[in-house]
Amino acid sequence: MSTAPIAPAAPRSAMWPLYAAGFTTAFGAHGIAANLGGFSEDAVTSLLVLGGLLALYDGAEVLLKPVFGSLADRIGGKPVLLGGLIAFAAASTLYAIADSPGWLWAARLGQGAAASAFSPSASALVARLNPAAKRGRAFGSYGFYKSIGYTLGPLLGGVLVWAGGLRLLFTVMALCAAAVAVWAALAVPVVPPLPRKRQTVADLARRLADRSFLAPTAALAAATAALSVGVGFLPVSGAAAGLGTVATGAAVSVLAATAAVVQPTAGRALDAGRLTTRTGLLTGLFVTAAGLAAAMFPGLAGVLLAAALIGTGTGLITPLGFAALAASTPEERMGQTMGSAELGRELGDAGGPLLVAGVATFATLTTGYAALAALLAAGPLLALALRPRAAERAAE
Repeated sequence: MSTAPIAPAAPRSAMWPLYAAGFTTAFGAHGIAANLGGFSEDAVTSLLVLGGLLALYDGAEVLLKPVFGSLADRIGGKPVLLGGLIAFAAASTLYAIADSPGWLWAARLGQGAAASAFSPSASALVARLNPAAKRGRAFGSYGFYKSIGYTLGPLLGGVLVWAGGLRLLFTVMALCAAAVAVWAALAVPVVPPLPRKRQTVADLARRLADRSFLAPTAALAAATAALSVGVGFLPVSGAAAGLGTVATGAAVSVLAATAAVVQPTAGRALDAGRLTTRTGLLTGLFVTAAGLAAAMFPGLAGVLLAAALIGTGTGLITPLGFAALAASTPEERMGQTMGSAELGRELGDAGGPLLVAGVATFATLTTGYAALAALLAAGPLLALALRPRAAERAAE
């Protein structure tokens, strides 16, 4: 742990633009992704093009989030936050003005690169602007507003595309990012970079391979994998059971709403000492695995139970995982850690659906759910099995 001084707790008014940045990145990811293949005149009609556009955004995030996280450590989180928001507004404006399929690729790539800048820098600022005793609540609130973006993004995006096509959606995205940038410039205090010791590649590898980084990051990746599977495949299960779009849409809303509500509660419990990071992460993984197991049951009851349990489990894991990372990270390396953790989440976001879909291709969708549930449950079971041995070695 670093002994560098920690910035004093910022006023709550300084946190709201960071929460808005979290909403913006979630709204930008899901609001557009869910409506690229919609019913407007400028909608994407080729499945290959649609897949490429979706992969372009996620690919930019996978490659660039650790880079921009490290940059935030070097020059400070606020400049990277503002630069990312401004770049996101510019990329969105590009397509809103050009209205050309070729520029849609450029705009989506620009949005992904920009989100890679302001997302980890916002997380790092949440950590730097709050003392350790208040980080659970802070990350819980940040996750709440991010979940609201994930929940409302497809709905608001659909309304905007219906009213004015993709150009209107990109215009609103540009205005949203620009407004948050102005708000952050005025309200978020400057958090100067801290002096850093020279770090070699071997030092970085050792730090990222340490259990204090791997355990919370693996839990965050598992939660994101389950969340992505729930959003993508629960409607498929509902449709196979004869449920209509309203019922399956409600299930996804239950998942997102539950995750949004649980996160601040879990963060407050952590700060108050009523919940430990280890207990919360293990419980969250078990509950999430139970939700995936519940998805194997047919009918509306199975879909809704799965949604509620997955939402509860991921809502527990997310704020506790980030709070654990912040607690174990030197202050001067906060951006690098948050960027690397976000990379883990992106890999979970892609890996979960790929695992379920791959298993379902050769077996059934319920078998795919079972495979991911077993994978999520294996981690906490292994941790519980090894704990007595670790205690015995410590006693010796």
